Amino acid sequence: MLHNPIVDLITNHRSIRKFKDQPLSEEQLQTLYAAASQTSTSMFMQQFSILHVTDAKLRKDVQSISGQPYVGANGELFVFVVDLYRNQQIRRQLGKDDGRLHTTDIFFQAVEDTVLALQNFLTAAESLGLGGVILGSIKDDPAELVRVLDMPKMTLPLLGLQVGVPDQEPQLKPRLPKEQIAFENHYPTDFKVDNLHEYDEVVTTYYDLREANRRIDSFTKQISGAKLAVHDTSRDKLAATIQSQGLALDWGKD
Repeated sequence: MLHNPIVDLITNHRSIRKFKDQPLSEEQLQTLYAAASQTSTSMFMQQFSILHVTDAKLRKDVQSISGQPYVGANGELFVFVVDLYRNQQIRRQLGKDDGRLHTTDIFFQAVEDTVLALQNFLTAAESLGLGGVILGSIKDDPAELVRVLDMPKMTLPLLGLQVGVPDQEPQLKPRLPKEQIAFENHYPTDFKVDNLHEYDEVVTTYYDLREANRRIDSFTKQISGAKLAVHDTSRDKLAATIQSQGLALDWGKD
């Protein structure tokens, strides 16, 4: 594998969940916003926004929704928002109707914009010696998150990101082997779970040696276990919340 500072930074990514009591400087913040703003964007529609959550009560509310004690506990908390409100307002204020803004197609383009912007933001943060963790758990109750953040229609808070000066050095978490994720021309359908035996052993060792949140569990046991077993969860409100926000209104229609 080739090496350079950017490749080494990306391939050594670790999620940081504990940060020093040291806020980001204005210069750091503006640098991260600039990195996010230059992200590739579908059709140049730039359909994302970033909320910097600094209010103590709001941070506590987001923490409560996520169910994770480290969310909002320290570091800087950001929420990345799928944002079609801005483009809706542009159209309306220029005398146009909403056009295709309520379609699943445009919604997914906005989701892509938002996810890519978050990744650029995090990579830039790590390049500055900071650390971060992406927070999918803020959507554990999507309708409540929309209410707590007082989001207008045509927006959806998609992912959280906590960033700061690292106060821990976690191990590098082992990922699936290349032959399981990278294919040429066609997707192979001859998958055999037994081919993940060695990877399972590596993952089990990783959890066995981890200092915090200790869990001895292989990858295939996690996939075949409770995570994906049939059960009701407040996350199942996501589709209803998306449409109640005026997004992807053609979803599920013929």
